[in-house]
Amino acid sequence: MKIEDIFGNLPVLETERMILRPITMDDAEDMYAYGSDPEVTRYVTWHAHQSIEETQQFISFLLGKYEEGAVSQWGIEHKESGRLIGTMGFINWNTKHFKAEVGYALSREFWNRGYTSEAMKAIIDFGWNQMKLVRIEARCMPDNINSARVMEKVGMQYEGLMRKNLYVKGRFHDAKIYAIVAD
Repeated sequence: MKIEDIFGNLPVLETERMILRPITMDDAEDMYAYGSDPEVTRYVTWHAHQSIEETQQFISFLLGKYEEGAVSQWGIEHKESGRLIGTMGFINWNTKHFKAEVGYALSREFWNRGYTSEAMKAIIDFGWNQMKLVRIEARCMPDNINSARVMEKVGMQYEGLMRKNLYVKGRFHDAKIYAIVAD
């Protein structure tokens, strides 16, 4: 299976409360709203956006990934408001070993209300059914209790602590790894 066969035309996924879809430049203001929040970016691998132009540059990067048919992120659109409230998707895919890793960020306004786990379930289903994955992984920093809770809620199991696994924002961080495997 080729990555571009799956991601060459990123499909729209729908959940009860959200639409997972390709991001467009029209999403810049919504993305900047959560991407500039220091609490949202506290545990992610990227710095808080300092300007709308920085957000637009990131969206241009994503649009390039879409054009290449590379593994990329879906935008999470809140159905009720029509706003982009986050991103989620596969950050890497090892086709030889039938495994991929998921990453995500969500507007703080929607934390602790089940949105991340609802979107994650759609992404996991996509991984099993479209990508034919056998293993889906996710990582979080040890202090990121909410992210660990999301992973557990969708059926991922804690597998261990990877010491100094991430070099982020000028320093090394440990990472907890979680995974779910196809039965």
